[in-house]
Amino acid sequence: CTAGAAPAPGAPGAPNGQQQQQQAPPAGPAEQVLQRFLLPVGECSFTLESALEDLRKDPWPVPNDKRVARATGAALSVATSLLHLAIPRRGARVMLFTGGPCTSGPGAIVSRSKDEDMRSHADLAKKAETLHQPACEFYAKLAHPSLHGQQTGKGKSSSSSQAQMSSPNYHVVDVFACSLDQVGLLEMRELVLATGGLSVLGDSFGQSVFKESLRRVFMRYPDDVPQDGGTMSMAFGASLEVLTSREFKVSGAIGPVSSLKKHGPNVSDIEVGCAGTNAWSLGGLDPGTTVAVYFDISNPGNSPLPEGKRRYIQFLTKYQHSSGRTRIRATTLCGPWWNPPQGEQDPAKMQGSAMAQNPVKCSFDQEAAAVLTARLAVQMTETDEVADVLRWVDRSLIRMCTKFAEYQPDDLQSFRLSPEYSLYPQFMFHLRRSQFLQLFNSSPDEACYYRYTLSKENTTNSLVMLQPTLLSYSFNGPPQAALLDAESVRPDTILLLDTFFHVVVFHGETVAAWREQKYHEQEEHAAFRSLLEAPQADAQLIMDSRFPVPRYIVCDQHKSEARFLMAKLNPSVTHNSNLDGAIGGGGGAQVNTDDVSLRVFMEHLMKLAVQT
Repeated sequence: CTAGAAPAPGAPGAPNGQQQQQQAPPAGPAEQVLQRFLLPVGECSFTLESALEDLRKDPWPVPNDKRVARATGAALSVATSLLHLAIPRRGARVMLFTGGPCTSGPGAIVSRSKDEDMRSHADLAKKAETLHQPACEFYAKLAHPSLHGQQTGKGKSSSSSQAQMSSPNYHVVDVFACSLDQVGLLEMRELVLATGGLSVLGDSFGQSVFKESLRRVFMRYPDDVPQDGGTMSMAFGASLEVLTSREFKVSGAIGPVSSLKKHGPNVSDIEVGCAGTNAWSLGGLDPGTTVAVYFDISNPGNSPLPEGKRRYIQFLTKYQHSSGRTRIRATTLCGPWWNPPQGEQDPAKMQGSAMAQNPVKCSFDQEAAAVLTARLAVQMTETDEVADVLRWVDRSLIRMCTKFAEYQPDDLQSFRLSPEYSLYPQFMFHLRRSQFLQLFNSSPDEACYYRYTLSKENTTNSLVMLQPTLLSYSFNGPPQAALLDAESVRPDTILLLDTFFHVVVFHGETVAAWREQKYHEQEEHAAFRSLLEAPQADAQLIMDSRFPVPRYIVCDQHKSEARFLMAKLNPSVTHNSNLDGAIGGGGGAQVNTDDVSLRVFMEHLMKLAVQT
């Protein structure tokens, strides 16, 4: 000790009172977790990187008739519990990297014995899979670890549970599943959805689908962005509240949301999606997160609103920025109500000029309506059979055409749809054939992944999923948009298909033969080389701006991977068609399917819409 200094606490000669005052209080569970398991990146980056570099495959032998022992559920339970104890109201992410199904402990979806097959769509439909429902319930509870702990206790009141349910999730759970087998993404769906997490599905961790997607999770705003420059483009603990005027109410929301159990006078009795509330927890938030909110007109149709009456909707979005600050954004929309002219209160009787001047009809956004209908149809598949959902889509489309199309009763030739509605039937045609409603050739995990991605993407990306875009490249001119039709397949063209999940460069038969003969390597065929490079450059632009990163496929006509393109085309030419009469000898490719073409679909739609 320095001369004249007071004795250190606890040293001989120190007063007893001073010893008691200087003793540090015992660390609580939160402090213990922070000290032992969680550290700032700057303090543990080297150790973490060394641990990741030293990771090796488990050398313990696995019998040929057994699956690898994986305790995925226990690992997720430990991770979410640690965060809940240490930082209950601060943003954090749990990132799961899994290469197979959980086979041990809570959350197991299949036994270790390979004699037992993974669950299929048929098993789920028959409720023959005994591990599915317990696993779903286990992962759903992990979204609220405190509630799970309270349920195991005795004598606890429900007030604390209600308080937890009324607060958003600050801890996000992301799943990166890379395996040729199923990993249990279907059972983990509720956990990812309730926390606003990300989901990436790939074949292996060596693919760019995984590597680039993981890198883009930590994307930062450009430095020149006001206030947010240099910060990560993610948020936590987000919540959404919707306020409305008295004339209409909130029916529900579909997307990465969970209910905050907030009941109010503007909550409708008609339930759609996550309903019974006007406030939802979004958990994690990124710039592309999109939520669909559905409303119900509460004003009776036989009592018109006063002239000049206006409506309003206000969206209150609250979230914790990646910098740690809490932000709230209020978005208010206002507009007039419209009453039908006297004597024409029944919209079904409105035809001609009266319907043409209807502002409701003129303001119809067919692209947004298609996405809203698709989300609602996907939501219905959780409780109804796919066949029943398809019938609902058909009936809704027929009612829409009956009400808003221009036609003479029982006159098929008089049927006309205004430009505001002309593309909507086409969107519904592709929705019926999409992987969102057709489960053929997809596992339960894949179907869950596709549907979850649709439920959180914006309108533009969702439309690409429903009706993929197709570009055609040829020597006849610059690239141009092509119809998503079998007639667009030509031997001397290259097609670029964007389905959101896949980006396909398709070479026609003649182009592929020229490439195999290496004409593009000769100087005199520089134009052909440019033709081959153009779709690849455009494909790269598409992949650079998308999350998750789509799978990139380069294929040739009549080869196996050409199925990724052919399955998306309108089957205007099939094995049942008269080829000469169907395409007039001008080209096109045959699609081997029993699905009806868009032309036949529209003929049946018009027939049902005009009949009395």
